[in-house]
Amino acid sequence: MGVFCDMNFDVGIADLQPSQATLWGFRSGERGTHTSRTIMFDELSHLLGAVPGEASRKDYAKAVMEENCLGKRTAATRKLSLQRLIELYSLDTRVVLFQVLRDFWGRHEMSRPLLALLLALARDPLLRATARAVVSTPFGHEFARQSMKDALSNAVGGRLNEATLDKVLRNASSSWTQSGHLRGRSRKIRQCIETTPAVTTYALLLGFAVGRRGRLLFDTPWAVILDASPHELIDSAVDAKRLGLLNIKQSGTIIDVSFPALLTEKERELNHGTHRQIG
Repeated sequence: MGVFCDMNFDVGIADLQPSQATLWGFRSGERGTHTSRTIMFDELSHLLGAVPGEASRKDYAKAVMEENCLGKRTAATRKLSLQRLIELYSLDTRVVLFQVLRDFWGRHEMSRPLLALLLALARDPLLRATARAVVSTPFGHEFARQSMKDALSNAVGGRLNEATLDKVLRNASSSWTQSGHLRGRSRKIRQCIETTPAVTTYALLLGFAVGRRGRLLFDTPWAVILDASPHELIDSAVDAKRLGLLNIKQSGTIIDVSFPALLTEKERELNHGTHRQIG
């Protein structure tokens, strides 16, 4: 597996104004949820299955704390699980990336693990730091834990002690297993995941959010996560157009991608003037 582009997610996120990052749903900083949890795919699935799509964050909190939809034994564990899910996914439909995930969740069941991973990557700097180690591992080869540890160490410097670093490694490895990129327990093997039109749309939307346009949308870290070449992703985007998830127009080498069904005019204007060159 080759890495098609620079896997530094944080460069694009850093280009956003704080108000832009907040509205889209990106999170940065020195801390990350993976010091204590994985992407919590099962918990997210239970929660979204228990709460209607148009719910508020208060409704999600009620489902966890009062109705105990996650099946936690104590109020303390319910509260902590809710806090971690908010960190990873926001659970607020005013946040664009969660709103789109919530919309796709009910209609594209096979896409759910990768949708969860992509949003978690947008919101957890520690998980982002592990991505290169995973996607650069050849398909069918054993994943080298040391490569992930080296990447994390470079990202966090001396902020995490050895015990915490090891916990992040275990949690991140589990998260990439939940997404389908890795298989196995103690010995993990790199798998090639298959994207879907919904997942491709979501990855392109993430690239759009950080200012990429045209062909560059198909060569972002978000796109590389999908284990497909830019050409394959363009084909997947054409399928997404047939499903009404996005618009894509091609004229020679020029490609234009837009998301009229997903973004309001205000949200589209949010990134006006922040985009990189059109390719």
